[in-house]
Amino acid sequence: MSLDLRIPMGLMFSLLGIILTGFGLATNGSPIYNASLGINVNEWWGIVLFVFGATMYILGRRGQKRQASLPPEPVDNTRSRLGH
Repeated sequence: MSLDLRIPMGLMFSLLGIILTGFGLATNGSPIYNASLGINVNEWWGIVLFVFGATMYILGRRGQKRQASLPPEPVDNTRSRLGH
């Protein structure tokens, strides 16, 4: 069974989202958000990254379960190899 790329990508984005959301919550009310009209950009984008990462992870796990439930394809050994 091969590793679906969505699983590590989902974990990476989820972790980054958690870190960015934590930083946004820790700096809530800080004057650094005056330039962004008082919007805590770190918190909101951290939530967006976490949701995206969780979605990728869930879709990757679902794809692996679906692939594992399929019967294996039969191997055709009657054909000779062409090429090298």
